[in-house]
Amino acid sequence: MSPITTSRARVARRIAAAAAYGGGGIGLIGATAAGVLLTEVRLARRVVGGFNGAPPHADGRYGSAFVHRLGREPLLLGLLGDSTAAGQGVHRPRQTPGALLASGLAAVAERPVELRNVALSGARSHDLDRQVTLLLDEAERVPDVCVIMIGANDVTHGMPAARSVRLLSDAVRRLREAGSEVVVGTCPDLGTIEPVYQPLRWVARWLSRQLAAAQTIAVIEAGGRTVSLGDLLGPEFAANPRELFGPDNFHPSAEGYATAAMAVLPTLCAALGLWPEDEERPDAARREGILPVARAAAEAAAEAGTEVTAARGRWALLKHRKRRRLPAHTDPTPHHVWSRMGRGAP
Repeated sequence: MSPITTSRARVARRIAAAAAYGGGGIGLIGATAAGVLLTEVRLARRVVGGFNGAPPHADGRYGSAFVHRLGREPLLLGLLGDSTAAGQGVHRPRQTPGALLASGLAAVAERPVELRNVALSGARSHDLDRQVTLLLDEAERVPDVCVIMIGANDVTHGMPAARSVRLLSDAVRRLREAGSEVVVGTCPDLGTIEPVYQPLRWVARWLSRQLAAAQTIAVIEAGGRTVSLGDLLGPEFAANPRELFGPDNFHPSAEGYATAAMAVLPTLCAALGLWPEDEERPDAARREGILPVARAAAEAAAEAGTEVTAARGRWALLKHRKRRRLPAHTDPTPHHVWSRMGRGAP
C-alpha cells in the first residue's frame, strides 16, 4: 500500500471514529488553506454556470414489458442525495441517473421497477434526514433498495468531515433498519472541474477523496455498500470535458450520467441478489480481495468504479466490477446503457 493510501486510510478511520462518537469538528485543512480555498471558490463560481432550471422529473415505472410475465409488484428504487442524484444538467428524464438505473435494474430483474427520487439540487448531508423521511413515511411501502449520492456540496461548503459522515451513516442506518438495501455513490473527485484552478484543484481533489474514504467506512459499518464515483468528475471527464460535462461546466452531461450509472448498476443488482454468483467471488487478477475496511476504503477512493461491501468484522470485500467504456457520440438511452454492459437488451 502506498504512503498516500496509508495516510488516507488513517485519516478516514479517524473521521469515521469521530463521526461514530458524535464528533463534528474534524477539519482537513488549516485556516490559511481554508482562506485560499474560499477565495478560489468565489473565483470559480464566476466561471461555472448556473443550474439552468430544475432537473427533469423521472419518477415512474420502468420495465413495464415485464408486468404480465411475472405478475409481481414492481421493485421500488429510491434515490437520495444532491444535484447529481437529481440529474441536474440534462434535459430529458431518460438521461437522468435515476431513469438509467431503474431501466437497467428492470432489465436484470426482468421485473418492473418503480422509481422515487427525493434528491435535491444543492443538498448537503444534513438534508438526508428529510429525504429519508419522505421515502419512509410517505411511500406506500419501504423501497427495496436505495441509492444515495452525496458529499460534493459538503466539501465545497466546508462542512466538517466527521459531521458529514455521521449524517450519512444515520441515513443509511435508518434505511437499513426499515428493510431497504442501500448503495452509496461516494463523493466524486472534485479536482477535475474544468473552471477550477490551482490551488483549489489540488485541495478539492484531496478533500473529496478523503471524504469518500471516510464515507465508505461509515456506510459499511452501517450495513450498506459503496461505489467510488471518481469517474463522475474523474479522468474520463478531464480527458473529454466537452462530452462529459453539461452546459454549465459543472454537472455531468447525459454521457457523464450514463458513465456513472454503469458504475453503480452492478452493485445495485448485487445488493438485491441479482448478479451471477461467480461475479461475487473476488478475482485476484482484477486486484480484488478481502482487506481491512479502512484500507479498502482508501483504495476505493483512489479508483473510480470500485465497490466495497462488508465481509466480516473490520474486514471488507473490494471489487472492481466489469463495465465497458462509452462509445463516442452515443445516445444514452436505457437500451444503449444496458447493451454496453455486455448483456443483451431486453
